[in-house]
Amino acid sequence: MPELNLVLLGPPGSGKGTQGERLCEDFDVPYYATGDILRAAVKEGTELGRQAQEYMDRGDLVPDEVIVGVIVERISTDEAADGFILDGFPRTIPQAEALEAEMERLGRSVTAVLLIDAPDEDCIRRISGRRLCVKNPEHVYHVDFDPPKHNEKCDFDGARLVQREDDAPEKVKHRLAVYHKQTTPLIDYYDERALLRRFDGRRDKTEVHDHIRATLATLRLEEKL
Repeated sequence: MPELNLVLLGPPGSGKGTQGERLCEDFDVPYYATGDILRAAVKEGTELGRQAQEYMDRGDLVPDEVIVGVIVERISTDEAADGFILDGFPRTIPQAEALEAEMERLGRSVTAVLLIDAPDEDCIRRISGRRLCVKNPEHVYHVDFDPPKHNEKCDFDGARLVQREDDAPEKVKHRLAVYHKQTTPLIDYYDERALLRRFDGRRDKTEVHDHIRATLATLRLEEKL
């Protein structure tokens, strides 16, 4: 089968992380979230990881050339030989151009860019409604969609439920504003290259997943013709 090299686009709260994890299981390709890759590079002590750590220690943004280097380092490994899923990268057109150049150097290309879109109000509601158990953050609830049996207490251990600081409505609004300013130009960028595929993030996550799978199946059939 041909490589399956995917880029996930969409605002925070659109559900792209959920879809990325499902696609990872479906196609047995690694799922790379930018923050996780940077943290892994720092933990492993790679040269690029040390460079990234220096910027982060100073409180500076990690420059594009370092981020791109870390991403390329990861997608060049054996585990990504059959493909990969990128979430959170590229965020800007310069990053997209740098990724395109590096992929071309490797003799590879992006298969498709999956845009999972949702209105700001839906994203804010989804993120700001999340609650985590103070004892075990893996126990996650939602005040509207998956509330606990007892108000503000974990069903498993009775511990208090809290909202992450980053999930507060004002913080979510800021993240969305940054996304619209920096990342939405990528929609036209990839659309012009006939790589963009759009999905309605307002729909049930299983419906979105089925739509993505059907789209990818069609793309693979077209590649064989």
